[in-house]
Amino acid sequence: MEVKIEKGPGAAAAKVTLQPNEVLTAESGAMIAMSDNLHVETTTHKKNSRGIMKAIKRMVSGESFFMNHFTAGAQGGTVWLGSTLPGDMFTYELNGDKLIVQAGSYVGSAHDVNVEFNWQGFKSLFSGESAFWLGVSGKGTVILNSFGAIYPIHVDGEYVVDTGHIVAFQETLNFSIGTAGSSWINSYFGGEGLICRFKGKGTVWCQSHNENAFGSALTPSLTPR
Repeated sequence: MEVKIEKGPGAAAAKVTLQPNEVLTAESGAMIAMSDNLHVETTTHKKNSRGIMKAIKRMVSGESFFMNHFTAGAQGGTVWLGSTLPGDMFTYELNGDKLIVQAGSYVGSAHDVNVEFNWQGFKSLFSGESAFWLGVSGKGTVILNSFGAIYPIHVDGEYVVDTGHIVAFQETLNFSIGTAGSSWINSYFGGEGLICRFKGKGTVWCQSHNENAFGSALTPSLTPR
């Protein structure tokens, strides 16, 4: 599988070139275009396997209930993948390790990659931030997207990131969720909500824009028809 990110960082799309009989798993609705010789199968989890509970957990976390599996024919093929919000994309090669990914940032992956549900914490329900993260593990390529530009922060010690700006981070990092201010009131009026305090050694990928903040800014300007 070869992935090439085109038109980044403002309106990125991923061109995935598959070898004969190779399988790409993607979020439902992520496909922009594909070769006409590819076979597409829609399931709730991995191809040729059952996973209703995992699918329900993914749906609760903000991802689609269904996943599409694109299988290349004897001549191989290509699939173009896109995201809902404008921004960048990047790839990560899993080799038995694990990434924690914010809900909505998973686009697609090699077939041997597992996508599982992770709970972020009850405090998130009161912060307006995303309440769920996904655990992505196994072996193979993962394609992720961001809202706006994406950039890595290499942590060696401690680092603090607003939860609404987290795309993904390596499981080698320990983390705790708390308020940016000295209290819930200070955090609320300061507009920062919750922060994630990372400790250890690893990489956090951040996005320049916050989906919830963007939605809140738009809501007063939208009038019902």
